[in-house]
Amino acid sequence: MRHDKAVLVIELARRMAASAEGLTLDEMAREACVGRRSAERLRDAVLMLFPSVEEVSDPPTKRWRIRGGLSAFEQAPTTAELIELTKAAQGLRATGEAGRAAALESLERKLKSAMRSTTLNRLAPDLEALVRAETIAVQAGPRPSADEAMLAAIREAILGLSPLEFTYARPGAEARRRSVAPCGVMFGRANYLVAADRESGRIQTFRLDRMSAVAPGEGVATAPAEFDLNVFASQSFGIYQDEIEDVVLRVTPGGAAEARGWRWHPTQTIDDLPDGGVEVRFRASGMRELAWHLFTWGDQVSIVAPQRLKTVMAGELAAAKAAMDASA
Repeated sequence: MRHDKAVLVIELARRMAASAEGLTLDEMAREACVGRRSAERLRDAVLMLFPSVEEVSDPPTKRWRIRGGLSAFEQAPTTAELIELTKAAQGLRATGEAGRAAALESLERKLKSAMRSTTLNRLAPDLEALVRAETIAVQAGPRPSADEAMLAAIREAILGLSPLEFTYARPGAEARRRSVAPCGVMFGRANYLVAADRESGRIQTFRLDRMSAVAPGEGVATAPAEFDLNVFASQSFGIYQDEIEDVVLRVTPGGAAEARGWRWHPTQTIDDLPDGGVEVRFRASGMRELAWHLFTWGDQVSIVAPQRLKTVMAGELAAAKAAMDASA
């Protein structure tokens, strides 16, 4: 128990040093998963061990922060933390995200260069062994594209509250110059810019690999005040945004165990059925991407609703059959 408390005190000190505005007692309790009284005791322990703690008045509350950061000894990363950082960089590079991988690799070098040589020498054998023992399985699918210059231009426009200008080329359509108010970027099997049309305010998505000559424009262009990127991303089954539907899927007993552990959608609910199967419900748009995903479940999943998903699935099946017949 004494060791557990020591870990909590050090972790709280790290969080106080990492926060520019500081932490309230309620935030400390939430971060440490303890009650308010326990948070007070942890705070007092940090105050005793770290004289540089600063109390900040933020009516009606108070905040505490550690100015100047912590020492290298107190901040030394663990083997598990370093290997996860290494794997994250490897995963990005394996999927074609060289720019984002380089940023994580640079962070890894900075962390190691700030560590004491004795600590780094102690961790090195374990890190080398785990790097050899773990790898990333790359799945088939679109190859994401997000080079450093493009991401830098997008981020500059977002931070500068300026429009973003680029040439966009859709398959089968003539490329044209666009000027939008950037809202953010969604990274996934393919990477997308989320932006608002400067005239209508309509939110649109643009694949990064179809964008070229990207640069911040002149003037001011901000995302709609009520726009929330996380809410926008959670509305769709994948990336494509269309009408939001109530989806009901029925999974056979043979696929129930896997379905219970599957992340279908942020709004999902899963209910047991009398026959041993499960019923999955969620609200989402993107019926085409959902239909593509349901192909991977074979005959283990049946569509109860909506009708539009059934129609889309029937169309995809017909298209696949036509392609097979043509190649026969």
